[in-house]
Amino acid sequence: MIHGSYRTDVGRVRDNNEDAVFVSDSPVGCLPNLYVVADGMGGHSAGEVASGKSVEFFIESLGGEDGGIPQAMLRGVRAANAGVYSLAGQSPGMFGMGTTFSAVCVDGDLRMFAAHVGDSRVYVAAPEGIRQITKDHTYVGEMRRRGEITAVEERTHPRRNLLLKALGTEPDVEPDLEIESLRESDVIVVCSDGLSEMVRDEDIWLSARDAANPPLNRAECLVALANARGGVDNISVIVIDLRQGVTDE
Repeated sequence: MIHGSYRTDVGRVRDNNEDAVFVSDSPVGCLPNLYVVADGMGGHSAGEVASGKSVEFFIESLGGEDGGIPQAMLRGVRAANAGVYSLAGQSPGMFGMGTTFSAVCVDGDLRMFAAHVGDSRVYVAAPEGIRQITKDHTYVGEMRRRGEITAVEERTHPRRNLLLKALGTEPDVEPDLEIESLRESDVIVVCSDGLSEMVRDEDIWLSARDAANPPLNRAECLVALANARGGVDNISVIVIDLRQGVTDE
């Protein structure tokens, strides 16, 4: 049985946690399982509203005919975008709010479907190394893809947090959809940038694949690492183990 565990934390600098996390190893609507990280933005409580409501709107959209996992996930992200955008227009305090959104589902053939907007991330931690599955929709991410800066320069660039795409800030959004064939030995990590900005990919890989720890402990270790290295943002992480019989007990 696929097993996911999560931890979310306010970090060491922020006053409130604007991340939202959803984890279900069991079916959610037409999906066999669902794992979501959303990182809200907008100031005051608006970011918290955007992230939380995006998850709600996404799940509400899953009750109808699915047409398959890819179509259901894309439909869910578009519904979440429309819902958050509508809410943002109903109150001056919510104007301009938005959120990143990274949702993962794994089918019975160990195919992973990742629907994504923003700069939260989905990784696969394989025995031989870690790879980032999602693309950062950021100014510096685009610069790196064009070869204008290196991955090392990207980590310290002054505009590294400038999003080019977010959920809820425009009437329509076109999410990315990534489909990956996995092995039972792989581990999936879904996280907000509060983890990926503080903890290098190699350290995420080591913690995520620590077989001596159940998934919950690995999520806790990753949050602790981010806090130990500054904790400048909210930190959310889901660790999904594909091996049979893995538990947190």
